[in-house]
Amino acid sequence: MKNFNITKVLKIAAVAVLLTGCTNDLLEENPRKNFTPDFFETKDGVLGGVTSMYAHLRYMYGNGYFLNAFETGTDEYTYGHGADGNFKSLDMTNAGSLNSSTSRSDILWNTVFSNINTASGIIEKGSAVGVENRIIAEARFFRAFDYFLLTQTFGGVPLDLGSGVLKFNTSTSRMSVRNTVPEVYSTAIIPDLQQAIADLPVTPRVVGGVTKTVARLYLAKAYLTYAWWLQNPNNIPTYPASQRVDPLGKSAQWYFQEAYNIALEGINSAGSSYQLQTTFYDVNVGSNDRNKEMLLFADHTENSEFYDGSSASYNSGSAPGNFASWMMTWDYTFLQSAQNPQWSGTFIRSVQREAAQAYGRPWKCMAPPIEVIKNTFSDKVNDSRYDGTFVTTFRANWQKAPLNYTTLYGANGLPVTPGSAILTFLNDDPSTNIDYSNAVYKSNVGAGVLPSRADFVIAPSGISRYAYPNLWKIGYYRSSYTGLGQPNGGSPRPFPVAKFSEFYLVAAEAAVKGASGSMTARDLVNVLRARAGKWRFDNNGNVPKVQDNAAAMIAATPSNITIEYILAERSREFFGEGYRWFDLVRTQKWSQLSQTYSIGGTAVGDHTPVTYTRSIQPFHYLRPIPQIQLDRMDMSAAEKAAYQNPGYN
Repeated sequence: MKNFNITKVLKIAAVAVLLTGCTNDLLEENPRKNFTPDFFETKDGVLGGVTSMYAHLRYMYGNGYFLNAFETGTDEYTYGHGADGNFKSLDMTNAGSLNSSTSRSDILWNTVFSNINTASGIIEKGSAVGVENRIIAEARFFRAFDYFLLTQTFGGVPLDLGSGVLKFNTSTSRMSVRNTVPEVYSTAIIPDLQQAIADLPVTPRVVGGVTKTVARLYLAKAYLTYAWWLQNPNNIPTYPASQRVDPLGKSAQWYFQEAYNIALEGINSAGSSYQLQTTFYDVNVGSNDRNKEMLLFADHTENSEFYDGSSASYNSGSAPGNFASWMMTWDYTFLQSAQNPQWSGTFIRSVQREAAQAYGRPWKCMAPPIEVIKNTFSDKVNDSRYDGTFVTTFRANWQKAPLNYTTLYGANGLPVTPGSAILTFLNDDPSTNIDYSNAVYKSNVGAGVLPSRADFVIAPSGISRYAYPNLWKIGYYRSSYTGLGQPNGGSPRPFPVAKFSEFYLVAAEAAVKGASGSMTARDLVNVLRARAGKWRFDNNGNVPKVQDNAAAMIAATPSNITIEYILAERSREFFGEGYRWFDLVRTQKWSQLSQTYSIGGTAVGDHTPVTYTRSIQPFHYLRPIPQIQLDRMDMSAAEKAAYQNPGYN
């Protein structure tokens, strides 16, 4: 299979970083043109291969099209007015067609097999050239990590890349045989993670390095996902065809219990390396990146474009640059204010494109449906997670352009100054009707006017594919810049892959499925809900806010925790980070929770909600094998058809 060509595998290391031995250092980058199979016969070569494990994350996490593949078409996101077929096909409405050429899961398929092969080479060759087991364990973790992603997405996938099951392949093969889901779990994912837990250190040897705690999270997630697969409550088909029987003879309930046990072990044995942040805001604010809640991330740097893999001034929207937040950013740069209270003469663009976490480059490809604002984040008073997830207030920054105006005028002819709110997406639909068609104070983005407010407004029911809250949590951030910065460049922020907080929700989900132990599902959920009630900063108000609503949050938690409630909590914690499709597919709730959504249209000023119905069939719970893979294989048409997941031929 051409995808598994070792030449491609080792070229990934051209942007890799050389690991250092200091537990407090970031990965120190040492680029090479390429690695050859012979280079894996040296300790430096194997260490370079280990480093490429981390580098390969950047080809997925932070890639806007990869994020789209696992967000668009769920209850978290639909397509925005700037979307093309990359987004519309994934929406599962009649806007496009999901097939082997449009699913965008090709990013996953085309990235991880080369990394899997590199991992196999490290595992085979590492000890012989003097590499310690604790470092080889990092390769074991990433091989399991990649197979786990693949199996959740495509079903069973090949364990033999040309030289034997989980063997290091050094020659090109254009044939492939898919293993079954139980074979992949029992042969690759679970054993590799178990060995990784045994051999990895407790504390990371580099910032962002994998540890026992990281491996425990993924083993718990793998057990949880495999348990659901074995149970198969809604009779979702698998492929290649396989009985829902574990080769080791364990039941679904055994795996649910082990998921719970490992998750609790991860919480209780993390030591000083990992911990929950005090507030939800602290988890996501750019000035606190690489905090102790971040177990794994695709790292970037603002110190060097070369090592970052992306231009700081202009990124074309390609990996390994971090450009994911562009997709969820609407074109706020059209916002205008007037030079006088009468709103006559020339208008000024008062919210400029800026390299700041709230703003950045607008590609307007993905929009949250109205139900996200009204239902998922219904409590915006006690729960800080809405404020810590979205940009709902767009503030004047014209002075940074610079434009030499001390005061401009907004809605109702009222004065605005730098830092003033120019547009606000309201938390709730107001009791007073919004005037969206005001003849004097005319918003060129179709926003409305409320009495006595200088900011234009849009209600939750007025969210459209054209105008919607930006996703703040993964937004652009640089530690230092002047003026508007470089908002067209790639973001130098690390993109989150896994968080310590997920342990609580994995254990809670397992508890709902019958696992038991020292903490109930409600106990576990309430750890995060109590944290969500604690404020230290009002993000959209742009003012400090010291408030503790933990008691109210806990009191509002239902006594009977359901899977639907767990999924709602997962959305509030991890919204827009690429978890959602996996969560809905694992629990077989995708069709139930994403079947319909409402949103306004693509035109400026369209605030009339339209309800859309998605066509989500059982076979859609697996993504199609990418067409590029089928085209590369030396197989007959019939063999290729048999290789493809049913429903996509």
